[in-house]
Amino acid sequence: MTRLTETIFATCSALLLSAAALQAQQSWVQVEAQPTLADAEGRARSYAEAFPNVAGFRLGTSWYAVVVGPYADDSAAASELSAFRRQGLVPSDAYVTDGERFGRRFFPVGAAPIAPVSEEAVDDAVEEATGTEPAAEPEAEAPEETVAEARASERRLNGEERRLLQEALKWQGHYDGAIDGAVGPNTRRAMSSWQRAEGRPDTGVLTSAQRTELVGTFREDLSRIGMAQIVDDKAGIEIIMPAGLVEFEEVNPPFVHYGSTGDSGVRVLLISQSGDEGTLFGLYDIMQTLEIVPQDGPRERSRTSFTLEGANEELESYTYAALSGGAVKGFTLIWPPEDADAMDRIRQTMRESFTPVSGVILPDTAGEAGGMDQASDLLSGLEVRRPARSRTGFFVGDDGAVLTTLDAVENCERISLGTSADATITARDTALGLALLAPETRLAPIRTAALEAEVPRLGSEVAVAGFSYEDILDAPVMTFGTLSDVRGLGGEEALRRLDMETLPGDSGGPVLDQRGAVVGMLLPASDDADRRLPTDVSLAAGADALAAFLGENGITVESAGNGPALAAEDLTARAADMTTLVSCWN
Repeated sequence: MTRLTETIFATCSALLLSAAALQAQQSWVQVEAQPTLADAEGRARSYAEAFPNVAGFRLGTSWYAVVVGPYADDSAAASELSAFRRQGLVPSDAYVTDGERFGRRFFPVGAAPIAPVSEEAVDDAVEEATGTEPAAEPEAEAPEETVAEARASERRLNGEERRLLQEALKWQGHYDGAIDGAVGPNTRRAMSSWQRAEGRPDTGVLTSAQRTELVGTFREDLSRIGMAQIVDDKAGIEIIMPAGLVEFEEVNPPFVHYGSTGDSGVRVLLISQSGDEGTLFGLYDIMQTLEIVPQDGPRERSRTSFTLEGANEELESYTYAALSGGAVKGFTLIWPPEDADAMDRIRQTMRESFTPVSGVILPDTAGEAGGMDQASDLLSGLEVRRPARSRTGFFVGDDGAVLTTLDAVENCERISLGTSADATITARDTALGLALLAPETRLAPIRTAALEAEVPRLGSEVAVAGFSYEDILDAPVMTFGTLSDVRGLGGEEALRRLDMETLPGDSGGPVLDQRGAVVGMLLPASDDADRRLPTDVSLAAGADALAAFLGENGITVESAGNGPALAAEDLTARAADMTTLVSCWN
């Protein structure tokens, strides 16, 4: 041994012995001893949530102590131990120790040592003696537990820790059982599922390190999201919601709006209104017209509740509403698609915690009327989904089959009849621009069209029933004019020329004579940029061409018989019974 080495050894030994001596002069409460470092670290972290002064030391060569302290003397430590036992915070076999057997400290990681002489002081002595900085020691990795060791450490978990483990597994989507603290088959399957998802060996028993990782991630998520019990005394709803991601914005009946905080992109609506089953069903239909409820997604409705799920490239949402004591109450959660996994767990928590408060309902006049946006494309502060275009069609079959123009429904992601019934194209006539639609759910129209079998008289008065203003009005508008020719401008026998001024929304509407018989179907204005008709000239497909097209596709339409001319109001009522709005959605 060289003189330099002897100097270093002597200096370090003196410092370490001094540290051990000072540490041994203090008193501690030893709460547990674990056979592995991983077990001891896990238990130390658990105790650190209850005590501010938890430490961990190695005992000899194979055990690790979890302790609380230090205290000035044994009396102070014993007093604290008694208090801990009365509160049930430590095991019954915890005891006071002088720390004489304590070796190297492993917890808290990176904390300053308790004794006044630190390892840094030892390093400084080495540097002073040698003139060089000592090489950093590589961090020792905690050895992986065997399954038997993992089971042993699991058995030492108390009920609260086992429930926390189940909550963490449930949060990450692996456990769907009760939070009861019983580690049974369901919990074992959840552990296996978590291990597979994380690329770990599938043993069905989490090691101490895996439990620490799982619970740590769970707590980090909850901290970021800020799940909290909210009691909204305006809506009369108690619910656990992501309070860290949303904040109260406004009241706009029947909703209480909670907008996004920062750039979270998360929103919550609390739903509260007085009503019955009819109100519930009406809300079910209305919610599906809003942009916050994308069209793609499952829908479920019973007599007392409904759920709506929707997803598109911009957002996803989940809505739940139910009847409760003469009121309809519920909530909508909206989130960005990239947060789908976390939001799926949040919506489950919100659904399970949702509790209506009896007797508290959002009044229809809540909020400031002067501050409400009264635009027709907004509903209670929410943007209403609008179709790409809306045109007109009329019923030609008792099952709800509808005839309209191909222009109205070509290249649509979704086609709807009226306000909500979806339909598909079953036949086309590209030459005349006709389309036959079938509703996805059978409809029962009040009236179906009766086609005029004879060629109508030139100059006779006719009317078109059409949704001139597309989806703005609920009923068709009657536009009156005259039949100016039984052929098209180029002599086409399948066309009829009308002397009337129509709007794009009217196309596809039935052309009626004064008896209510259908003599044709209005076609859209030509999009030929080089040749435009006068605004008071319209073209229609004749009744004979319509009958031929329908017959080719298995539909026989009733022929109109003789009858008297109808009064204008009766003609309007007959037209409304057979006419429907046809909308194209993209």
